Amino acid sequence: MTNLEENIRAFALLNAAKYKGKANVKAVLGQVFQMYPQERSSPIEVKKLTEEIVERINALSLDEINTEIANLPPEFSLGPKKHDEKKELPPLPHSNRPIVMRMAPYPSGPLHIGNSRMVILNDAYVKRYKGKLLLVFDDTIGSEEKVVVPEAYEMITEGLEWLGVKYHQKIFKSDRIPISYEYCRKALEKNIAYVCTCPAEEFKKFKLEQTPCPHREQSVEINLDEWENMLAGVYKDHQAVVRLKTGMNNPNPAVRDSVIMRISNQEHPRVGMKYFVWPLLEFSWAIDDYLLGITHILRGKDLIKEDYLEEWVWNQFGWPLIDFIHYGLIKFAGLKLSKTQSRMNIESGNYVGWHDPRTWSLQSLMRRGIQPETLIEGMLSLGLSLVDIEYSPLALYAINKRLIDPLALRYFFVPEPQKVSIESIPYTDLEAHPLLHPEYPNKGTRTIPLSISNGMADIFIPHKESETFEVGVIIRLKDLFNIRIIEKNAILKAEFYSKSVEDARALKTPIIQWVPAENCVPIQMLLPDGTTTKGFGEPACNEFELGQIIQFERIGFGKINQITPEILIYFAHT
Repeated sequence: MTNLEENIRAFALLNAAKYKGKANVKAVLGQVFQMYPQERSSPIEVKKLTEEIVERINALSLDEINTEIANLPPEFSLGPKKHDEKKELPPLPHSNRPIVMRMAPYPSGPLHIGNSRMVILNDAYVKRYKGKLLLVFDDTIGSEEKVVVPEAYEMITEGLEWLGVKYHQKIFKSDRIPISYEYCRKALEKNIAYVCTCPAEEFKKFKLEQTPCPHREQSVEINLDEWENMLAGVYKDHQAVVRLKTGMNNPNPAVRDSVIMRISNQEHPRVGMKYFVWPLLEFSWAIDDYLLGITHILRGKDLIKEDYLEEWVWNQFGWPLIDFIHYGLIKFAGLKLSKTQSRMNIESGNYVGWHDPRTWSLQSLMRRGIQPETLIEGMLSLGLSLVDIEYSPLALYAINKRLIDPLALRYFFVPEPQKVSIESIPYTDLEAHPLLHPEYPNKGTRTIPLSISNGMADIFIPHKESETFEVGVIIRLKDLFNIRIIEKNAILKAEFYSKSVEDARALKTPIIQWVPAENCVPIQMLLPDGTTTKGFGEPACNEFELGQIIQFERIGFGKINQITPEILIYFAHT
């Protein structure tokens, strides 16, 4: 069974449980297209698959349905939880002292949805205990693939501001390299570190065999001389490193005589070529977490190796231990989050920028109309469980819809428009007056005028829907009148049938959105998969304001990102 089939089945089970064991195909289909917007290009096949699965689910008893639901992944639920039921984070250990915590983003790009959990949890704890939060850019030189992106500094602070995260101090690790040098020298003097010039492959063999390399027992004086040689540029990239004496027989191969300093002659966007000997993460953090007065370190359980090395350094220097708090890994269903890959796609022109929806950066979420409160609520609901979680974006969309639905005004948009010429219209003037918001009639209506000449008028309807109409079928143009298709060519021809809504109900006609051919508004909509849909909006779309969040009826929510020379909307979700 494919992921698509599995999710259709889950949606059908949940829908059936809500309605006494009988799922509704349209409701399930709406959820499917929300999770898989790319499937809108083949709606007939997806609808057929959904109908087959719904039919099988509806044949089950309610007890069988509930049993199946009990085995679904945790991101599926029978409905939104009460909004006043906030899951409380567990208390911090040793919280009877001033709390100091830190966020340590690597500026290889902006913060993305995967980073949001770390940021939100740190912020929540600091606010809870009225503590201090440091923003520490972990901007030492990394691998050749993982580079510091100059614009990332500003984008990260922009993302934090959007989330409402208040930090008390901004620090750059690239400004603290001399401190790392100082403590590296102290480690060499204490004989808990040494300079190693073994080729990487040779040392790897020593590590696997748990055999000390020849440099491990060299004198403190030789190590200090070799350290000065490293700083003087005698050695080039990869020719020399400083290692801690964590033990070549350590049960964990990953921490056997770990590297704490290496040479890299990459240019740094802040300090240029001022330094070419750079500290590795574990050592620099062991030093800075102590010197900056950090009391609690919050990180994913995949960084437990870093815990060990930090504590090893603290013990060697006689410093007090700091509390580590861990949480399980989070994977977002259907998403591949990689700043390096996103950067490469941006540089190649495949992505439009860091705000491209495929990056899933906070900037891209802002563009789509995802609210910061959505991310905060979603991430805090996960708590600090050590269980790894696969979190569906659908869960975030459900929260976001609850927040924006009351505010988003409704409009008609016809993607990939198909022209329809209607004849025999018994009116000379006609206007549709749909509500701006069906649940809030007090918000008023918008006006969609239809230009009629000699009983004829031209409109646009969605091409994909028009393909399903046969000659003779009667359809209702939402909030206008009913028509009968009389000819299918490049331009559809139709005739006026009736104005009565009751006729449409009695005949169970399809109800479709439409826009007048005259005064319709060209619109582009960027979808989460990076593809663009073009079409026409109703005349009232000319009144859109930059940053406005709207809902296109029967399509979904989006945010206005550009109004000239053409309207550009980033699609959010259904």
